[in-house]
Amino acid sequence: MSQTRTFLLIAWLLVAFLLWDAWQKDYVLRGNTPPAAAASTSGDPSIPAPADAASVPAVPGSQASADELPETAAPAAAGVVLANDLLRLTFDGNGGTLRSAELLAYPRQADDAKVPVELLSQEAAQYFVLQNGLVGQPAAPTHEDRMIAQSGDQTLGEGAESVDLPFLWTGADGITVERRYRLVRGSYLLEIVDTVRNGSAAPWTGAAYHQMVRVQPPAAKGGFTNPERLSFVGGALYSPQDKFEKLKFDEFDAKTPLRREVTDGWIAMLQHYFVAAIIPEPGTANTFSSATLPNGRYLLRDLGATLSVVPGGEADTRVRVYLGPKLRSDLEAITPGLGLTMDYGIFTVIAQPIHWLLALLHGLVGNWGWAIVLLVVLIKAAMFKLSEAQYKSFAKMRRVQPRIEALKERFGDDRQKFQVAMMEMYKKEKINPLGGCLPILVQIPVFLSLYWVLVEAVELRHAPWILWIQNLSAPDPYFILPVINLVTMWATQKLSPAPGMDPMQKKMMQAMPIVFGVMFAFFPAGLVLYWTTNGVLGLLQQWFIMRRHGEPAPAPAK
Repeated sequence: MSQTRTFLLIAWLLVAFLLWDAWQKDYVLRGNTPPAAAASTSGDPSIPAPADAASVPAVPGSQASADELPETAAPAAAGVVLANDLLRLTFDGNGGTLRSAELLAYPRQADDAKVPVELLSQEAAQYFVLQNGLVGQPAAPTHEDRMIAQSGDQTLGEGAESVDLPFLWTGADGITVERRYRLVRGSYLLEIVDTVRNGSAAPWTGAAYHQMVRVQPPAAKGGFTNPERLSFVGGALYSPQDKFEKLKFDEFDAKTPLRREVTDGWIAMLQHYFVAAIIPEPGTANTFSSATLPNGRYLLRDLGATLSVVPGGEADTRVRVYLGPKLRSDLEAITPGLGLTMDYGIFTVIAQPIHWLLALLHGLVGNWGWAIVLLVVLIKAAMFKLSEAQYKSFAKMRRVQPRIEALKERFGDDRQKFQVAMMEMYKKEKINPLGGCLPILVQIPVFLSLYWVLVEAVELRHAPWILWIQNLSAPDPYFILPVINLVTMWATQKLSPAPGMDPMQKKMMQAMPIVFGVMFAFFPAGLVLYWTTNGVLGLLQQWFIMRRHGEPAPAPAK
């Protein structure tokens, strides 16, 4: 039996196993999680639900009990909008909750550019909000307290570089807080600045907090071939010491909540293609924590360092919030480690330079489909020598295949004698049966890394290629690419020798093109384009090398 053929089978089965494993984790396990309930029980989505004990942090350095918090929030006024050229943000009238974030450059559906993706939302099944507040002595406004908007809706004007939305809170004891939200042209970053002014006769001590609250979204539709099922959904944090860590929703459990003191880190909520991240001011010590709230909500919080404001003085706290796509180059420029939210799993080391190269090729050709094709061409060229060794081995084995068939007839059912005789012939002809295995083993991590790049790359979302392929993130509507891939796999099998393979193995190998052809019919077109291009180039390369280094095997004598 050909060891090379066996390794080919193992390689294909490895791909299938990884896909199955991802499906198990992101579909079966998520499907067993009870669906999250609506975050608000009120008929008016602008009115927050009753405050939960864990939704507001305790005053730093105090022993304040959650029982001392108000049972209900102040009713919120109508929402106020802040928008630039990329984001449309809607805040509640209290000024402490960002209840909607629309990504204007990313339509929800490929065929409807007027309805943008809503990263933050108050929809029951997709509930995801950002809350901001202060805790201190004397009292300061939490996200449940009323702040007064100092203007109406604010949209970035023509020629302007930034736009602000201010809120004001005045306490009974002389403490005032001005909160200013700012957007800059061409940026997905929201800056939040709280200015505390102490008009009382006593020092004010407290801290600002910023937190994300969301439900676990329902499982994506479309089967396990939908890349959205393969992408991680949950929390994440980064610190210079512990680097990037993911936090599953079941790890928000109250028994083992997150609580960590971090300087120069950040927290985030991840989902397919998009991320929301809270980035504290550099050089400040912050406390990151998590909690599980009622109604199926999960909380991830940043509590800033303690501030002290003397009577008649003032102090600022500021934080940046990223609300947008996972564009690696942009994320890395914002803060260290943020690019890691584009999660390639165990293939990160290889996938990162591949994604960089794919973006570079897109810059040259202006089309993501052709960029994928060129990327595969470059990878195949880089591995040409390895592939040449593999196909040379195939050519030699193809030349001796009639002799192997003769050995099979000679020894019949005596498999042991047949194997011994075949290995002696390999030795005499200087054929290494494992000669084609190393190239395959080297290429597997590269190909799988590229697969995960294509799964995670938001650039391919709704991106057109040519003719019938107008959305690389959706399946081929006419199944043309899957059929081409099926034919390519079948032709590759015909070129590849199978000496010593028993009938059962031969049937399994013959079924492989059909199995993968059907499976690829449901994969996004960008992924199938990669596999098909790789297969076609591999077939041409194999045919060329085998013609140079071997002769077609004659038909076995009857």
